[in-house]
Amino acid sequence: MGRVQTFDTDVAARAAREVFWRRGYEAAAIPELEAATGLRRSSLYNTFGSKRGLFDAAVRSYLQEVIAPRLRPMTGDNVDGEAVVDYLRGVKSALADPDAAAGRYGCLLMNTAGAPVAMEPAVGEAVAAYREELRAALYAGVSARHPRAEPEQWARVAEAVTALVTSAFALTRVDHAVALRSLETALELVD
Repeated sequence: MGRVQTFDTDVAARAAREVFWRRGYEAAAIPELEAATGLRRSSLYNTFGSKRGLFDAAVRSYLQEVIAPRLRPMTGDNVDGEAVVDYLRGVKSALADPDAAAGRYGCLLMNTAGAPVAMEPAVGEAVAAYREELRAALYAGVSARHPRAEPEQWARVAEAVTALVTSAFALTRVDHAVALRSLETALELVD
C-alpha cells in the first residue's frame, strides 16, 4: 500500500513556479526545487513525474493565478473601454515594482520562449498559446476602447501592443527603462 500524499500539489507548483520564474527551467536545480517546495526529490517525482512535469504544473499555475486575472477584464462579454488601459497600467506598475516577481523577473513564459526548453513542442505550444491569448484579449480591449474604428485597425493596434508588451516582459531583466518605455508606447497606441 502506497503512502498517502500529505501536501497540496497546487502549493508545491506555486513554490516551484517562483524558482522557474527566477532561474529558468534549465538553471533550476532539483535541490533548489526541493528547498522551495519543502518536498523531497522522491515526492516531487512521484507527484509530477519529472522536473519537466513540475515545470508544466508551474506554468499552469502561472497561467491560472498570474495571467488569467490580468486578462479577465478584457475577455468577458461586456469589455469596458478602460480595460485595455487598466491592463497596460497594471503591467507597467508590476514591472516598475522591484518587490514584485514581474518587476524582478519579467514574464515566466516570455523568458521560457528564449530558453532551450521552448524547443520542446508542448512548451513551445504553451508559449504560442499564451501569446495568442494575450493578443485576443488586447484586441477585445482595443475594440471596446475604440468601438467606431475598423476591425483591421483594432487588429493592427492589438498586434503592435502585443509585441510591445511581450518585449517589455522579455527586456525587464536586462533594461528596465526600455521595458517601461515599451509599455508607455503601448499606452499611447491605445489612446
